[in-house]
Amino acid sequence: MSKFRPPRWARSPHVQTILPVLTKVKLPPLQRERLTLNDGDFIDLDWLGTPQKNQPIVVILHGLEGSSDSHYVRRILNSCQQSGLAAVVHHHRSCSGEQNVLPRSYHSGDTVDISHMFTNLKAQFPDSPLFAVGYSLGGNMLAKYLGEQQQQSLIERAIVVSAPLKLSACAKRLEKGFSRIYQSHLIKQLQSKLIKKIETPAFKDKMPVTKERAPSLNSFYEFDDKVTAPLHGFKGVDDYYLRASGLPYLATISVPTLILHAKDDPFMTDEVIPTAEHLSDFVQYELAQHGGHVGFINGGNLLNPSYYLEPKIIGFLLSH
Repeated sequence: MSKFRPPRWARSPHVQTILPVLTKVKLPPLQRERLTLNDGDFIDLDWLGTPQKNQPIVVILHGLEGSSDSHYVRRILNSCQQSGLAAVVHHHRSCSGEQNVLPRSYHSGDTVDISHMFTNLKAQFPDSPLFAVGYSLGGNMLAKYLGEQQQQSLIERAIVVSAPLKLSACAKRLEKGFSRIYQSHLIKQLQSKLIKKIETPAFKDKMPVTKERAPSLNSFYEFDDKVTAPLHGFKGVDDYYLRASGLPYLATISVPTLILHAKDDPFMTDEVIPTAEHLSDFVQYELAQHGGHVGFINGGNLLNPSYYLEPKIIGFLLSH
């Protein structure tokens, strides 16, 4: 179990999930680097500092439709800066403020792009250990990468936060109760990007749905079945959720990894919680009773909350 305890005023999972979005910390100065991918597309990296020889690099993987501007990315960048660590934010395709150049985008199990990025970092900075922190979708992606690569992982220590490790269960959860508000917010962003791509002449005949159909895809299950799955080579939504979920990969992770979940996360159900059989000996699993989705407020006040996550992350990464 987790040592995390929320203050009484922040016990609600929705306070934990929403308040951090409303109380962002300042974003430190970043330098952007564009990385060309093997299929001709690109991803953008935002750098904090310049890695010195033998100094670790903290790689940050954001969640669905996140970016350097996300509240949790801003906070971990500030913590890295205070700890004297170089850090780099990996933007999934189309998440850096500029549309990518192919019809496809990114998905929850897309480990090809992050593997390419890790390889590039290791070639640039061969003497720097690579650490990684993945949040939500980025956490699922990171867990899957670590389990796929096993001893060949280029990441030496990793932290996975609020990851939807069983995608089918999370999609169903987001169709119920107040969680539908979160689904609606994210789906609107995905629909907007989809419509822009459909309106791009080069993509017009390559998109799986029409501009008229896009606004009717109002759940993750529908959107992933009609858009995400066909764009990324899956047979359908069930095939996508099965093959992209990180849960089956936890047993083969071969580097020190910490996974953090909150039992009251409004994006998930208990099906996402791994059993002991799911976990390799390299994985520490911490389940808090409270914390919401990428929240974990442990003090402060409504205008200036304090957080459990960043000290926990930095402490784990530097504990080797």
